[in-house]
Amino acid sequence: MKDLKNVKIGCIGSGTMGGALMSAMAKKIGAKNISVTDVDFSKAKAFAEKHGMSALDSNIKVAESSDVIFLAVKPAYVTSVLKEISGQIDENKVVVSMAAGVKLDTLEECFSYSAKFHIIRIMPNLPATVGEAMIALSPSKNVSDEETALVKELLDSAGKAEIVPEKLMDGVTAVSGSGPAYGFLFIEALADAAVRFGMPRAQAYVYAAQTLKGAAAMALEDGRSISELKDAVCSPAGTTIEGVIALEKNGFRNAVIEAATAAFNKSVELGKK
Repeated sequence: MKDLKNVKIGCIGSGTMGGALMSAMAKKIGAKNISVTDVDFSKAKAFAEKHGMSALDSNIKVAESSDVIFLAVKPAYVTSVLKEISGQIDENKVVVSMAAGVKLDTLEECFSYSAKFHIIRIMPNLPATVGEAMIALSPSKNVSDEETALVKELLDSAGKAEIVPEKLMDGVTAVSGSGPAYGFLFIEALADAAVRFGMPRAQAYVYAAQTLKGAAAMALEDGRSISELKDAVCSPAGTTIEGVIALEKNGFRNAVIEAATAAFNKSVELGKK
């Protein structure tokens, strides 16, 4: 692969996730190296003009002009897009799919020359829009370590990226892919409590969101285990332990585990279609 600054990036789909990743990568490699397209070309054109990228009016043109092609399309359409651009893909290009539940084997079947097909499956999440994504990537057997490292470096621009075996992807989808929604629900519930106690709504959201942001930062950076951090907040006979007991009585942990399990099962189901 080429030096990072000389890599040409293409993205088919300029929606929320594709747009977030391209915006982050533009800061690392320069917007002039990125081209985008979309089924609604006016959308791609507006996005490209806003960020200084190029908008191309077909999937084939994006694939033809790019070294790394990101597929930011819904799972139902990803195989048809791959078949459409297959004539522009060779062993010198890498295709990156972010279609939830769609396995590498399924993606490779879109090509009659899969021995040359270099694809990486990723699962990003919505915090990519603010540069705080958690992204998992699983390379196919044809992808070199160098190619994997390059794509990981690109994805790191949107947050944190880690390489995982594909067998973990359904779990990744359930935890980090869907997890922001669980977090938003918790923030909303905590804010509702603050409003109940008399805090204005706008201020309540700030207090709840910053509290979770701070807790997450400590979990990643402090060095102590999650249990130790929780214990550090819970003073003997204090207010926090009473709140923790109430959460346990109402099945808080079980509710979170069941939510992730439901998302996991749906991801598995999508992979079978």
